[in-house]
Amino acid sequence: MNTTEPLRREVWNRFVREGVLDSSRIRERISESWHFCQRKGVNPYGGKGEHILTDENLETRLTNNKLLMDLSSHYLEKLYTFFGNARSMVLLTDAEGYVLKALGQKDTLQRALTINFKKGVRWTEELVGTNAIGTAIRINEPITVKGSEHFSVASHPWICSASPIHYEGKLVGVLDVTSPVEHSAHEHALAAVVSTAFAIEKEWQLRIKEEELELLRYVSDAEEEPFLLVNPKNKVIWSSSKERIQKGIFLEELHQSSIKQTIQVRSIYNDRIIGTKIFLESEYKRNETNLQSPAFVFNGVKGISSSFKNVIDQATKVAKTNTTVHIHGETGTGKELLAHAIHLNSNRAHGPFVAVNCGAIPTSLIESELFGYTSGSFTGANRKGFRGKLAQADGGTLFLDEIGEISHSMQVALLRVLQEKEITPIGGDKPIPIDIRVITATHCRLEEMVENGAFREDLYYRIVVFPLYLPSLRERREDIPYLVEEYCSRMKWKIHFSHANMKELQRQEWKGNIRELHNVLERLQILYPDQLPTTYIQSCMTTGPESIQKEESYMQQLEKHKIVEALEKNDGNVSSTAKALNMPRSTLYRKLKKYKLS
Repeated sequence: MNTTEPLRREVWNRFVREGVLDSSRIRERISESWHFCQRKGVNPYGGKGEHILTDENLETRLTNNKLLMDLSSHYLEKLYTFFGNARSMVLLTDAEGYVLKALGQKDTLQRALTINFKKGVRWTEELVGTNAIGTAIRINEPITVKGSEHFSVASHPWICSASPIHYEGKLVGVLDVTSPVEHSAHEHALAAVVSTAFAIEKEWQLRIKEEELELLRYVSDAEEEPFLLVNPKNKVIWSSSKERIQKGIFLEELHQSSIKQTIQVRSIYNDRIIGTKIFLESEYKRNETNLQSPAFVFNGVKGISSSFKNVIDQATKVAKTNTTVHIHGETGTGKELLAHAIHLNSNRAHGPFVAVNCGAIPTSLIESELFGYTSGSFTGANRKGFRGKLAQADGGTLFLDEIGEISHSMQVALLRVLQEKEITPIGGDKPIPIDIRVITATHCRLEEMVENGAFREDLYYRIVVFPLYLPSLRERREDIPYLVEEYCSRMKWKIHFSHANMKELQRQEWKGNIRELHNVLERLQILYPDQLPTTYIQSCMTTGPESIQKEESYMQQLEKHKIVEALEKNDGNVSSTAKALNMPRSTLYRKLKKYKLS
């Protein structure tokens, strides 16, 4: 055994028993990792793999990582040939630390099974403590972890070296060589895994280029219909000259109603899907409302107005940090959507996004909802206990909507969580450390609530670190065409809004903001699934109580309009019109008389 191992063991013992770490005797990356594991509550006396995929879920992961498996297979075999005689294991994981493949001699694999280090297990710092795979994923760089440098005792008999594998800057997997700590051949392992990971990355780039070239074989000058070719990431790599759509944009940025047909393209060599051929409507245009400016898009939040752009610019900047954000805006403006977009653009995007509407939970229940409770902590509690929303958001983002609705006692409890970054469930006696980013929102003016004594000033300054004001729809009317387009695309509603229709939408007050707009569009979609009238859509606008009283007259206007349209299409022929409207001729004659259309 290496002579430095007893020294490492001594440093480890003192840290786990007394919390004291002599940083001069341990590497900086290992020191950082130990502190991280301690904050996460990892058991230093455990460390066996417990998060193991079922056969079905493992098969799904292998399918989803097929390209990584295919490209890495040859290199894994080479590494195993080089290190196998030293009783080393060669492993490949996906970006989340799940072991996809493990090669090794039978006795080495059997020894690894005693700590569940095997195919299908998730091997991250949060689950098993400091280790080369998990630590490489978190710090996104190669590392070797030796013996007692592992945070958990289960891995102390091992030495491991791992390197991340990237494609276009994104982590796609990890390559690892693990050996019993007593074998000296491991000293060259880190250099080997780094160079091998680099080779896999280069082969990945080459394979993608080859597949794009193969995909371009499907371009035909004889093709009359306009079409696009997109790669598996939905990035446009070719468009017919008629369309002049910019290469490099993503399919999601195009108006979905323009898509006529899609055909998946498979490689003739390995049957892998290498892209999609997308045929467009021959008169492709974004829509006839003349959208001149490109929309700002921030993970589903969309618009072109200067007020909205200002919000997106700020949100884009703050998303990259861990700063606490407070969103203020009227009901229906999309506060949760913006909060989720900030989460998805942050370094916590792979963690959970947990949303809690504080105004919708009774005061008597909100403490248990947020903090959770232990088994048997109160009458009627779940026998297994409950993991509260704060714990559920660990490693991710907690969104507290309508924060102004929480009681004074809960304000105190929440303030303590933000200060100490730990929680104690109801009935529990041991604080649990948590790592969360908090985003709050309200339609109320918190500063006025502070002045009135309804909201604690110290909590106010804790949560309103980075305030964002989300403008009402009345303040960003120029965004309405884009919001309508987004709704039609999402609902797959291929409809044309005339200039007059769109102006009518833009004239409304929209007291319910985007939520009210979506309600109106939903009603229009039900009434006019195929074609909107050029007039009368005003009847779908009014959503207040007075609209119920006027419903009959509006419906009569709509019916009259449909009859007129049907008569025009059938050149005034009553029999054909009745058939088109699916009503008896006698009924049609009666309605023609009623509406004075005879």
